[in-house]
Amino acid sequence: MDALARNFYKVLMVLAGVSMAAAFAAIALNIVARVVGWDIPGLDGYAGYSIAATLFLALPSAFRQGDHIRTTLLLQRVGPRAQAALEYWCLLAGLALSMYLAWFACRLVWQSHGLHDIAPTADASPLWIPQLSMALGCIGFAISFVDALAARIKGRAFFVTAGAEAAHAE
Repeated sequence: MDALARNFYKVLMVLAGVSMAAAFAAIALNIVARVVGWDIPGLDGYAGYSIAATLFLALPSAFRQGDHIRTTLLLQRVGPRAQAALEYWCLLAGLALSMYLAWFACRLVWQSHGLHDIAPTADASPLWIPQLSMALGCIGFAISFVDALAARIKGRAFFVTAGAEAAHAE
C-alpha cells in the first residue's frame, strides 16, 4: 500500500509539472500573440485551468513533504500523550475534510459532464475536463491523509524530515 500510494503521489507530481509547463506555454503564447496582433481565444482560460491543475495535483506531495501550514507551537508545549492525541485528532479531521472535498470535486465533475456545462470563456470548452484534475488531486489528498493516519498508527514516519534550511525558517 505504501509503495502504491507513494508512486501515485509521484505521478500526480509529474502531472502537476506538466500542468505548470502548460500554464507557462499558454501565458507565453498569449503574450506573443498580443505583440504580433493575433487573437487566440481561450488562452487566458487555459492558463487558469493549468494553474489550478498544478495546485490541486501537487496537494498530496506537498502534504507529505510538510509544505502545508502545520502549527507545531502547541504540539511542542504539551506532553507526548497529549501530543499523540492532538495528532490523531488533526489527522482524523483532515481525513474527514479531504474526503468531503474529494467527494464534492468528483460530484462536480459528474454534474458538469451530465449537464454539458461549458466554460464562459471564448473557447466554450467543457468544464468537466479541467475539473477532472481538481478531483484527481483531491482524491490524492484524501489518500495521503489515510496514508499519514496509517503511518501514525503503525508508529512510522509519514512526513519527510525537514532539512536544516527548513528547520531554520521556523
